[in-house]
Amino acid sequence: MRAEIIAVGTELLLGQIVNTNAQYLSQGLAELGIDVYYQTVVGDNMTRIRQAIETARSRADLLVFTGGLGPTQDDLTRDALAADLGLGIGLHEPTLRKIEEMFAGRGAALIESNRKQAMLIDGAQPLRNDTGLAIGNALSVNGTHYLLLPGPPREMKPMFDNDASDWLRKLMGKADVLHSVMLKFAGIGESALEELLIDLIREQTDPTIAPYAKEGEVCVRVSTKAGSGEEAARRLEPTLQAIRARTERYLYAEEDIPLEAAVIRLLTRRRQTVTLAESCTGGMIATALTTVPGSADAFLGGVVSYSNGVKHKQLGVPMELLEGPGAPGAVSEETAAAMAEGMRSAADSDFAVSVTGVAGPAESEGKPVGLVYVGLAEKGKPAKVEKLQLSGDREGIRIRATKRALYFLWLNMNGFER
Repeated sequence: MRAEIIAVGTELLLGQIVNTNAQYLSQGLAELGIDVYYQTVVGDNMTRIRQAIETARSRADLLVFTGGLGPTQDDLTRDALAADLGLGIGLHEPTLRKIEEMFAGRGAALIESNRKQAMLIDGAQPLRNDTGLAIGNALSVNGTHYLLLPGPPREMKPMFDNDASDWLRKLMGKADVLHSVMLKFAGIGESALEELLIDLIREQTDPTIAPYAKEGEVCVRVSTKAGSGEEAARRLEPTLQAIRARTERYLYAEEDIPLEAAVIRLLTRRRQTVTLAESCTGGMIATALTTVPGSADAFLGGVVSYSNGVKHKQLGVPMELLEGPGAPGAVSEETAAAMAEGMRSAADSDFAVSVTGVAGPAESEGKPVGLVYVGLAEKGKPAKVEKLQLSGDREGIRIRATKRALYFLWLNMNGFER
């Protein structure tokens, strides 16, 4: 089945809100085995909505609408579709009673326009709204299927997950559904990863391989359609094995989790701890780690040491490394190593990661923007340092330095040598 998502709302066209509904619906429909070929955004205009319906019906079996089911004059989705199909609209009495009871509970008179949210296209199945008032509609006419969902995500998501998905499953019967494994990589760019997998990508039929990049990470989605999880696993495994064999030093997870979650998971499983000594990242690494639930078992804390004085007093970095004739300076391999060793010693952690560099916008110590050193100290071993030359603006450099620092830790914990 081919689907098109039609988001109705002039506010979307004006950029006043972001169309997160389309992303959520595309993922949900894919999991049901429904292919989304197009996404359309149309304003609150009867003529243009009907034109969007005609266009979508020419290329899709399922039209999923979000928005335009509210009480105001510009909520036109239901009326536009009913007019296009030549169907009437009537009140859904249970929804009307719900609206009346809500207003009565507030001690307020029912605003007549709110009755509009209880309207149902003739022949449509009602989709309950557990978090709002506007009822959803599901109907099939002449071989084309229509879903009308509210615009607010807090209303749309539960409606789609419950009644709408149940209606779609019954509609599809025993059709194969999409099964995917998300592979997450760090320490390698999208083009370099694609080069490692290029023959697999070119020869793909089933399963399919789809790489795409996020900031500081790369993802590969491996997918197949199958009638059961067991059948899907059997189809996916040979491709997954081939990818694992080529990418083990970059592949940090086989699920959609960020690198920091994989690091915390690994530290927790080994009952080990990490501390941080950050300079140019200004606490970004600590923020990333502490967003992971349960991170307190593995992350002990850290120091944001922007100035040379703090590097010296809090981390024990010798002043002769930081200042004076012949000193390598704050942005140097020597200082990165000393920061990591000082932090690990002070906290008695198993690992300590340090970052010092030039995030910009101007050079520092005569060193170029994007020059970053990542240090790693491990109990009982000499410190290691990785030199990076990162590109981008200040924020981009800080983000990339954060991801590289986490990857440097993950890489060493897994026994890979740079």
